[in-house]
Amino acid sequence: MPSLLIQHATLLVSMDDNDTQWTDGAIYVIDNVISQIGPAQQLPQDADYTLNAQGMVILPGLVNTHHHFYQTLTRNLPAAQDANLFNWLRAHYPIWAGLTPEAISVSTKIALAELMLSGCTTSSDHTYMWPNGARLDDQIAAAGEMGARFHAARGSMSVGESKGGLPPDSVVEGEDAILRDSQRVIESYHDASRYAMLRIVLAPCSPFSVSPSLMRESINLARACGVHSHTHLAETVDEATYCAAEFGRTPVELAEDLGWVGPDVWHAHMVHPGAGEITRLGRTQTGVAHCPSSNMRLASGIAPIRRLWEAGARVGLGVDGSASNDGSHLLEEARQALLLQRVTGNPAALTAHEALWLATRGGAATLGRDDIGYLAPGMAADFIGYRLDTLDLAGGAVHDPLASLVFCHPPKVDLSVINGRIRVRHGQLLDVDLPVLIERHNEIAVALVRGELA
Repeated sequence: MPSLLIQHATLLVSMDDNDTQWTDGAIYVIDNVISQIGPAQQLPQDADYTLNAQGMVILPGLVNTHHHFYQTLTRNLPAAQDANLFNWLRAHYPIWAGLTPEAISVSTKIALAELMLSGCTTSSDHTYMWPNGARLDDQIAAAGEMGARFHAARGSMSVGESKGGLPPDSVVEGEDAILRDSQRVIESYHDASRYAMLRIVLAPCSPFSVSPSLMRESINLARACGVHSHTHLAETVDEATYCAAEFGRTPVELAEDLGWVGPDVWHAHMVHPGAGEITRLGRTQTGVAHCPSSNMRLASGIAPIRRLWEAGARVGLGVDGSASNDGSHLLEEARQALLLQRVTGNPAALTAHEALWLATRGGAATLGRDDIGYLAPGMAADFIGYRLDTLDLAGGAVHDPLASLVFCHPPKVDLSVINGRIRVRHGQLLDVDLPVLIERHNEIAVALVRGELA
């Protein structure tokens, strides 16, 4: 089995329960698993591949718990720049109806390239529209090519405007077809083993685009097959108004009625839970994907992540869709999480270390992983390195290298190792022709918005 040695890291941060850190640290990897970690002089001095990490801070790979990869194609649309969520969606639905298999594949690669260069090694994605022959298989193949660890969510919408939902009828699917395809992708792709590079998630989109019946059937299928479940919940006041009128319940109450709580469930956003609901979400260890940039961009509000976290909920970070964030920089999301919590008036509402904890340990827990999120023998070899001698960190890293990643301008990684394989070196994504990929992505983006793609 091949071995990899990362040695002489200026600071090596494990993010383990004891917050173990080493100066002049090293990591010894065999195949795709960390074999040894600690002071450089105490580890082996050679390997099949040895890399000197002097001048770097090394930490676990970041974990992204919520995204919509295909939205890289519709960033910054003028018609949606100043819209709230519902109006933003109405502006985008007709455009997204033109998505094709190639559009799904290329946008997946672009989103993952951004994420990987920001320090992300594991990402979930939530695509809930599958027009013109597009399938989850297109994303899975693309993520495999990029070398990212991937939780692929089979999203869905089944309630169109004619049935009281928000999306146009043209972009929803029949519920029997959704459930059949959900079972197909689980049986074809889900890997429950330790260090799995691919897991499947079932993800009906939202209370205003799927029926209670589909929510029940989806989570029953997920639990029967041993996979996790994901949806949007309690994101906006408009959603709460819709749920009250349609179901006579708050969004969280509706989720509870339908069985959508527990350690195998996580919800995106959770901006507007009630005090009692926070307690219940914590008691059931339900997960939350906090997406601060998107929540600010759409004026959705400030999620009470400190209270959710302290109540016992599993809380991680998500960049959310690239048309409501307009970027996929997960380290920047950690910085935004810190700043947004402090807007409430408490300058210590979230510390830099806690923000990074949410981006690593919290994200791993939210996705239901116990093999990523911190560095120790027996853990997956997913780790990242940022150079400390860059312009972004000048005058900051010399005082507190780890906190500088959050307080200073968020840098891109110099090094990324995913599943024991080097994917970024000297700040460059390996084995990906980014200029060609970007050129094709932009061609598709223009054609999609013009209605000329499908």
